[in-house]
Amino acid sequence: PYGPKSPETVQRFARQDGDFLARFDLDALVIACNTASAVALPELKARYEFPVVGVLEPGARAACRFDGPIGVIGTLGTMSSGAYERAIRAERPDAEVISIPCPLFVPLAEEGLVDHPATRLLAEEYLEPFKAKPVTSLVLGCTHYPLLAPVIASVLGEGVALVDSAVEVAQALDSWIGSTTSEAPQHRFFVTDPASRFREIGMRFMGAPLASVEHAPLEELTRLGGEAETPWEETP
Repeated sequence: PYGPKSPETVQRFARQDGDFLARFDLDALVIACNTASAVALPELKARYEFPVVGVLEPGARAACRFDGPIGVIGTLGTMSSGAYERAIRAERPDAEVISIPCPLFVPLAEEGLVDHPATRLLAEEYLEPFKAKPVTSLVLGCTHYPLLAPVIASVLGEGVALVDSAVEVAQALDSWIGSTTSEAPQHRFFVTDPASRFREIGMRFMGAPLASVEHAPLEELTRLGGEAETPWEETP
């Protein structure tokens, strides 16, 4: 997870990831990680000729559709950057924004503890400030948090709209470039560590087994812009 890492480390990882993916003749690149969007989006936009899209602005726009205070939860990296506050106030300058880091939501989601008493207790503790200062919308500012949406909604109660930044950026991208084919999409996943753990966690996010998970050796990513001497390997 990128959330607890320094901005410099996240920016380096983002450059390596982007340079690897740029070999695929992209129509667009989505920075799906909120932390990477918060600290690396300007650099990657300037680095490539194809469009680079982050998740913060679409999520901020969606939150601003609702009147009243706006809540944001995310990793320590995303919250400390202040990027969501800036994006929201760019849409609605007078918006009241309440941001709370919820770092332990990530391991709970990855362990599949989405309906567990421990998750409920932690959600009640993290989200307590929103009971003292109610919000009308809450941005789920981390890719993991939508898995915990039911317990988050239960703790906050009715009347709080949950905003999934991933859904918003997907809709924005579809309206922007549209679909060029009616065929079913093909998914390819690349990992820098052994794939067994990724397959397990990824299935929770995708709702189905991951058909293609390939190993992109870390040394490939460090040779920025260089041609690979050998192709990446399919991970069993």
